[in-house]
Amino acid sequence: MTERPTILIVDDSPANLDLLKGILRETYKLKAATSGEKALQIAARAPAPDLILLDVMMPGLDGHETCRQLKADPATAAIPILFVTGCADTAERAKGLTLGALDTLVKPIDPERLLERVASVLKA
Repeated sequence: MTERPTILIVDDSPANLDLLKGILRETYKLKAATSGEKALQIAARAPAPDLILLDVMMPGLDGHETCRQLKADPATAAIPILFVTGCADTAERAKGLTLGALDTLVKPIDPERLLERVASVLKA
């Protein structure tokens, strides 16, 4: 049996963390962080996560700055990032792509779309 991929879920809302964990726990190993600062620490530890689901709007280090720092660090630059946000604004999505994220998933999360997108990223 092959090792299940690890996903780091970053969201300042415990309810959102629980929702995402509930959707993903059957298929993936999960790590969670409630801040950008904690996400940077977890991502830098070996073994690195295979994917990061990153909330955009968080107090302190927001998702955009967290992504920028992850992509600037050679140790974490190759980890794929999917933003998760309540903002469906096109400019917001474009900013995420510019920072190095692969895509943006808009809340409320569609469980089927989430599973499809995560599987697609991890196969690439």
